[in-house]
Amino acid sequence: MINRRRYAAGLLSMLAALTMLGAPPAAADEPTTKEPPKVELVLDDSGSMRTADIDGRSRISVAQQSFDEVVDALPDQTQLGIRVLGSTYPGNDKAVGCQDTRQISPVRPVNKTEAKTAIATLRPTGWTPIGLALRAAAKDLGTGETTRRIVLITDGEDDCAPPDPCDVARELAAQGTHLVVDTLGLTLDDKVRRQLTCIASATGGTYTAVQSQNQLTGRLDQLVHRANDTYQETPQQVSGTEQCASAPILAPGVYADRERFAEHRWFRVPVRPGQELRASVSVALDRALNPDYGVLLRATAQDGRELVRGTDAGSGRTDVLSAGLRWSDQGAPATPTASPSPSGSAPNTVCLVVSNSFSAQTAAQPAPGMPLELTVDVVSSSAAPHGPDLGRGWALLAMLAVVGLLAGLLTGWLARWRIAVWKEN
Repeated sequence: MINRRRYAAGLLSMLAALTMLGAPPAAADEPTTKEPPKVELVLDDSGSMRTADIDGRSRISVAQQSFDEVVDALPDQTQLGIRVLGSTYPGNDKAVGCQDTRQISPVRPVNKTEAKTAIATLRPTGWTPIGLALRAAAKDLGTGETTRRIVLITDGEDDCAPPDPCDVARELAAQGTHLVVDTLGLTLDDKVRRQLTCIASATGGTYTAVQSQNQLTGRLDQLVHRANDTYQETPQQVSGTEQCASAPILAPGVYADRERFAEHRWFRVPVRPGQELRASVSVALDRALNPDYGVLLRATAQDGRELVRGTDAGSGRTDVLSAGLRWSDQGAPATPTASPSPSGSAPNTVCLVVSNSFSAQTAAQPAPGMPLELTVDVVSSSAAPHGPDLGRGWALLAMLAVVGLLAGLLTGWLARWRIAVWKEN
């Protein structure tokens, strides 16, 4: 007994020593720290925000309440800043009023009490220098690898140009600083809509016309969370084509494009035998649409044969539609592409096509197209799961025959017994 105990203790000691020697340092397995999402809220505090036409309340009070609710639900990792315009100068000197923009909370992990207090103390005052405020907000957010997001809430068009806010948006997009501007309009004025749509379109953002408290809160919350959920990797701009033969070839990554109503956008992805293609697409619904629409993502061969498809449909209750697919090349004949395979086996070219069944409401403009984000990955294919079955071969067939025979004999015996009992009675 003593020898057995000594043997067990020695074996455990050897296993522990091997585990310690073989274990890599913990730091080697730690993932690279990603930059936190950064968002700046730009709020119009000009004199027109005193207008009481949203749920019977002033526009500024509706915006303040929405902001409070969004801050309470803010993801911990999101860094949020606040900039206002038209908040300090009540006079008529345009030269002075059009310089009136200030940051009331820097871009940083949010102190919710301070942020809500800063917004609560605002009183509608002056002019509307949107272009200047956007340029300043971009500086507040700085530069980095992940996409920054500005959310502009206003009830009017810029009355201080130059700089024209649409030109500023194009300027910021051209700088390559990964900046997206989403706009929320608190009025249905057509001039305001055109300007805010232009700002959003220039930077790959979205425009929304807000008509109620709940709509503003919900949309603002979606945009703030999208900075955290969507842009951990900055999408690369790409332009799909009208046919596969001329479509851009995509490597694994995240891509951004735009698609008009009822359009097809084609892309190509090389997939080698033994690999699996995984792709998904999300389309932002940035304008009013007629109900009952859908998004379709298909993978086809170059000769037009459909390999697999993924669909999604909506009725107007969401701001994003998504679809995804998976396809494995299990040894299909290779089709040479322009890019030779370093491993010696030529990849097949799979055509990805994004389609939609959108139709715009009367007031919505079809151009520019809807923002779409396409994610592509190519990995080693996993074994396809087998369908449910009972087995294979002659042994199974014989077993089933015996079971069937026994079941038949038992059923016949029970039937004869019941008849005999019935005759006796």
